[in-house]
Amino acid sequence: MGKAEIITIGDELLIGQVVDTNSAWMAEQLLEVGISLYQITSVHDDAAHIRQAIDEALHRSDIVITTGGLGPTKDDITKAVLCDYFHTNLVPNAEVEAHIHDLYQDRPEVLNRLTATQWMVPANCKVLPNRVGSAPIMWWTMDGGRWTMHNAQLFCLPGVPYEMEIAMREQVLPAIYTLTAKRSDIRQRSGQNRTLLVSGIPESALAIHLEEWENALPENLHLAYLPKDGTIRLRIDALDAEAALEDKFEELKTLVREWLVIDEDKPLELVLGERLKAMGRTIATAESCTGGRLAALLNKHAGSSEWYMGSVVAYDNRIKEEVLGVPASVLNTVGAVSEETVRAMAEGVRTLMHTDYAIATSGIAGPSGGTKDKPVGTVWIACATPEGTFAECYHLGRLREQITLRACTKALIMLIKKL
Repeated sequence: MGKAEIITIGDELLIGQVVDTNSAWMAEQLLEVGISLYQITSVHDDAAHIRQAIDEALHRSDIVITTGGLGPTKDDITKAVLCDYFHTNLVPNAEVEAHIHDLYQDRPEVLNRLTATQWMVPANCKVLPNRVGSAPIMWWTMDGGRWTMHNAQLFCLPGVPYEMEIAMREQVLPAIYTLTAKRSDIRQRSGQNRTLLVSGIPESALAIHLEEWENALPENLHLAYLPKDGTIRLRIDALDAEAALEDKFEELKTLVREWLVIDEDKPLELVLGERLKAMGRTIATAESCTGGRLAALLNKHAGSSEWYMGSVVAYDNRIKEEVLGVPASVLNTVGAVSEETVRAMAEGVRTLMHTDYAIATSGIAGPSGGTKDKPVGTVWIACATPEGTFAECYHLGRLREQITLRACTKALIMLIKKL
């Protein structure tokens, strides 16, 4: 199986101003075409640093992908470094120029002397189209396009995440797949790992529960624990094609059935949406402590308008009462963070939005506001359904960010399990 490296370029990544989300996404996509990621390197906007990183990666790995540094400003120096590295110079590319003029035909002010530098590309690279941006995708192959373990391929992509993702899907991954298909020993990634998601058990307790089974796994199978936001993904990796992956995955599902949420590696909000769509049902949300994060998750994926109707962010008690119909007597007696309140919120937004299902959250995200009876991290979540309303209380930590993320996860899991 081929080996890849990713080099992310930009000072902003190294000072924490921008978080590198590109690399994790690219790693997942590379696995789908049978390419394992060997190393991720982040470098400054410094010519010597960029050149050294590219040189080392090309000598180590079969595929090297860089992101960033392809813009028109002085700090974007990747193209110049590549020209120096490959002993070439920049030349105008008519296709890129025509694309940029078409891209900005409604914004003539963007077409200036700096934009014109975007259609200048190294003379000895292959240029791939960037459908949604002005920075061209550049590809160097060391051996005439033939895939060998000793001659690496270099792809240079823009760093803007949505541009990078489209470039990967439409240009780079098809090129890599074509290259890997020429090797008889390349395995398709399908079936080389399986993932499930559990919730409701600590990681350490889960490891003890699975200890005997895990110790008995064949050497060509490996179990990984991936905790996040109150859940744990369990992934079995098969190290060769002969591994009895499916049999062991079925055994694992049986062992964790009590805590099992889903038996695939897919975002929870997408799982919920797919189930609602298949049922022809709809959902709405009412949020207090999660402040709209649950709504953002539910409308994140294309097609969510078919099943997600809307949200009320009822942070203040007046909104809970006047918009969602939570009785003042409930708010005055048991308070906003209570079973009675979230039940009323869920039922109120379900009625308001005319949906089949609804989820409501109310809690104390901190750092202040906690009491002895309701400490910071206390969150009530309710689901209103055609069969009735149910609610659960959770204690989700002490940090505000942690609490709100975990609350969204718990809310999704509650309804997924119900469905």
